[in-house]
Formats: sequence, C-alpha cells, structure tokens
Amino acid sequence: MSITRSTMLAGSGIALALAAAGCAGAVRAPVVQAQRVAAFENSPVGFASLNGGTTGGAGGATVTVRTAAEFARYATASGRYVIRVSGTISLPGMQKVSSDKTIIGVGASGRITGGGLTLSKVRNVIIRNLTFTGSRDDAINIEQSSTNIWIDHNDLSGAKDGLIDIKRGSDYITVSWNRLRNQDKTFLLGHSDDNGSEDRGRLRVTYVHNWFDGTNQRHPRVRFGNPVHVLNNYYSNIGSYGVASTENAGVYVERNYFENTRRPTVTQTGDSDPGNIKLLNNHLVNSGTPASRNPSLVAPIPYPYIPDGAPNVKAIVTAGAGVGKVG
Repeated sequence: MSITRSTMLAGSGIALALAAAGCAGAVRAPVVQAQRVAAFENSPVGFASLNGGTTGGAGGATVTVRTAAEFARYATASGRYVIRVSGTISLPGMQKVSSDKTIIGVGASGRITGGGLTLSKVRNVIIRNLTFTGSRDDAINIEQSSTNIWIDHNDLSGAKDGLIDIKRGSDYITVSWNRLRNQDKTFLLGHSDDNGSEDRGRLRVTYVHNWFDGTNQRHPRVRFGNPVHVLNNYYSNIGSYGVASTENAGVYVERNYFENTRRPTVTQTGDSDPGNIKLLNNHLVNSGTPASRNPSLVAPIPYPYIPDGAPNVKAIVTAGAGVGKVG
C-alpha cells in the first residue's frame, strides 16, 4: 500500500544510515527500531554521500566574514575554506562560489539578503545554517555539471525566481532540513524540456527532512532525473501542488507528510511531457490523492537508509528544520 492515514513505523530513526550496502528499489520498514538522533548530521546523507562524498572546505582554513567583499574574496578563492558568515551580508547579485567550500552561518545570525549564490562547474560545496531572504534572482542556483553539493539547515524565502534551482547536468546533491516559506517557485530540478541530452543520467538529488511551509509549487518540479528521492518531507498548506515529475523523470515519493495539500503529486505540469512517480507510505491530512505513473520505471535508490515513519514526520521536521540547529 502506498498511502497511509494512520500511524506507521512509530519510533523509527531520524538518521539515514549510510554505512551498509546498497538497497533495493522497494524499501522495507526496518525490523529493528533505529536509534533516534539529533536533527543534524555531520556529513550528508543520500546522493551527496556518493561519488567520493561531500566534505566542503574541511581541512582548509576557517575564516569569518561580515561584509560582501570579504565573502566574495573567500567564496571565489582557490583551495579549501570553511567560511563562517556572521551577521547580515547584502549581496549586489548572484555571488559565485568555487569548489571545496563550506559556507555556514554563525549561530542563528548568518543571513544573505538581496542576492544569492551560484555554483557553476564546481565540486564539493556545503551550504548550511544560513537565512536567505529577498534575492533579486534565485537564493541558490546550481548549474553546469556541478557535483557533490549539500544544502542543509537553511531558512529560505522571498526570492524573485526560485529558492534552490538545480540544472544543466548537475548531480549527486542532497537538500536536507531546510525551511521554505513566502515563496511561489521553490525547488526546480532540470531547467527546460529541451535539455535532455545533458540531463539524462544526471540530476540525481535527495530531498529529505525539508519543511515546505505555505509555499506554492515546485517541491520539487523535476525533469529527466532518475531516481530523485523525495523522503520524509513535511508539506504544509501547499498552494498549487507538491511534487511534479515530468519529461520521463523517475521520482520516488516516500513517507512524506502532506497536510492541506490538494495535489500532493502530479505527473505533468506546464507544457512538459509527463514523468513517472513511485509512491510509498505517504501520510495525508486534509489532502488529495497523490498521482502515480509507471512506478516500475523509477530507478532503485542506490544508497541504504532508514526512513522515519510518515506520521512522525511533521513533529520531526518542524523541530529540526531551519537555522540554529546544527551542532
């Protein structure tokens, strides 16, 4: 059965276990109750844990920045840096970030306003514990075959375009524990219907433990990527739709909590051709019936993990998502 409206897997772990061997496409409930852990990980789970892993600026110098000029200097520098953002930095536009960087807010004070971050042709970047508001473009834009990116524990709102766009052959990315609000277009995965030659076989992303708080659409909106794993997210008061799979994408929508969401999943939107969706044990409160299509065409998830039970997801995610909760 792919939908539940009653308690399942009560007490299952928050952590996604990544030490075991690969799992099959159909994920089974764990026989042994997993240990409950704090709402943060020291390293990424999901796709960003593969392909050599994602470590950001670990092992490099740690710097603290307070101005846009300081931020730009270190964000674009060669080599490894852990860049600590203290206070509010107003960017004049989209700031490029080079490879091997960790960008992390200090406490709950780190804020990026006015502009956003662009990751283009880069590898091994971590963005954590930052508040993004009021970008005149995207909050975070990932493109041009960028790989091994971890976007974790941020609060994002009010961007003119999208909050987190991933496109143009980018791959091995995890988006986790973020709170999204005050936004129309939230997560785009794959920028256009005519870019299949670059995107097929890539755009593999894990979306886990995110809180979509009254946002409208694209949670995510997927083209071509297969598999894309949408796991243990909380959807609250969603306007247009939750997850969209188009252009023959393969999206595994597993154990999410949909509340006041008229269309939890759709298999076509805009002018795009339809995509494929596999459903498993999603929890629905005052929400419509999720759409599924060709679930056998959704590729198996290639990493092991222990999911939270869907009825527990609302409490887990609202307690753990956003800034100020990273150890």
